[in-house]
Order: sequence, then C-alpha cells, then structure tokens
Amino acid sequence: MKATREFEGLSAIVTGGASGIGLATARTLVARGARVAVLDLHLGLDPGPVYAIRADVGDSASVTAAVGRAVEELGGLDVLVNNAGIGARGTVEDNPDEEWHHVLDINVLGIVRTTRTALPHLRGSANAAIVNTCSVAAATGLPQRALYAASKGAVFALTLAMAADHIGEGIRVNCVNPGTVDTPWVRRLAEQTDDPEAELAALSARQPSGRLVTAQQVADAIAYLAGPLAGATTGTALAVDGGLRGIRLPREGLAP
Repeated sequence: MKATREFEGLSAIVTGGASGIGLATARTLVARGARVAVLDLHLGLDPGPVYAIRADVGDSASVTAAVGRAVEELGGLDVLVNNAGIGARGTVEDNPDEEWHHVLDINVLGIVRTTRTALPHLRGSANAAIVNTCSVAAATGLPQRALYAASKGAVFALTLAMAADHIGEGIRVNCVNPGTVDTPWVRRLAEQTDDPEAELAALSARQPSGRLVTAQQVADAIAYLAGPLAGATTGTALAVDGGLRGIRLPREGLAP
C-alpha cells in the first residue's frame, strides 16, 4: 500500500525521539512528509533523516533553547509530540520522595515546559496539534506501578485541561495510552527481575491480545492524532493496549 503523505509541508517536534516510541514516531512522520526535529537527552542512536537536538525536559533553559533551535531549523511548528518520560517500579512504600519528585518532574512538568515553549509557534499553524504519550496505567490499576501510574494519571488530566484551554486557538490536544510496549525501556525493566524471559512472557500475557504492543503501532496512533485526518478530534485518549483497558477474557476453564 502506498504511504500517505498527509504531513507534507508540516513540521513536528518529538521529545524522547532517539529510541522506542519516539524514534518510531519521528520516522513515521518523516515517511508521511513531515519535517521533524527530535529532542532527546541521549542521542546515541541514529534518528534517521531528522534534526537531532540534545535537550533535557527537566530543565527549562534546555527546553527553551532546543525548541527555539528546532523551530528555526524546521521553519515553523505544526505538531508537538510530548513523548519523553521515565519509568518506575514499586508500591507507594518502595520509592523515596526524591524519586517521586524526579519522575513527576520529567513525566509531567517535562510536558509543561515543552508545551509552553512551543505554544507561541503552534498558534501560527493551520494544523496545530499536540499529542502526549500517556499510558494504560493512567486508567487501569497495575501492580508495582504506583509512582509511574500517578505520573501518567496526571498526564491524562493535563491532556484534557490543555485541550479545553487551547481549543479556541485551533490547537488540538490528545494523548495515546499504550499498553506494554516492546521498547528498550521495558526490556531493561525485565532484566532487573530474577527471570527476564518469564517477566516478558507475563507482560505479554497480561494483554488480551497475548503479545506486546510494538513501538510502530503506537507511532501510527500518534501520527493519526497529530495529522489533518483527526481534525475534529481533541481531548481524546486513544488506547493502544492490546485490549487491556477494555476487554476482560474469562480465565481458562472458567465460564465467562
């Protein structure tokens, strides 16, 4: 099937774009015609035909400088994908205050810093869109994810508030809620357990589809929400989770 080019003439910034979902998103947007700048703290991987700019979403000055440079290189800004984030394991007893502050600072305030810097540029676009990478953990209780879930619950609420605040300016704001995605970060988490292969198998089995979500599947959802085809869509969370949020299958041997 011939690739669509709905992003022809549009410019996009993707934070956390050097690996995983962010990298897949950047490449997808480029393939569909966009000019793309990747902002990431670690630029070790080749992000492909994009502008790669080092940025720390935990630092306002870094974000301001990186967004400014990106807009200059791109010649404007139409799409912002707030994808940068970090994870955490544990119950409310397990993570110290310092870790809570750090994860919330990156996952929530990182979106705030990048968005408020990008908004003046987005207001000049006829296809202004913001997509935040949230998580199924924002709406589904998962074990050993208290801190991470709290941060993503805040991202979900922030997405809705931003959508309400900026709809009058023609800026659409949505988020994707991935399930467990086969990314380097998930594999690093699995490697921290006693049996990484068993952990990956359990993560796959947790989703009704029986398999991990791919980074490309999430990237395709982000691209839809960011593009002109979703021109009437704002304030929406799109689940890409193999059915985890919406489907309950009976246990083997039990009647539904």
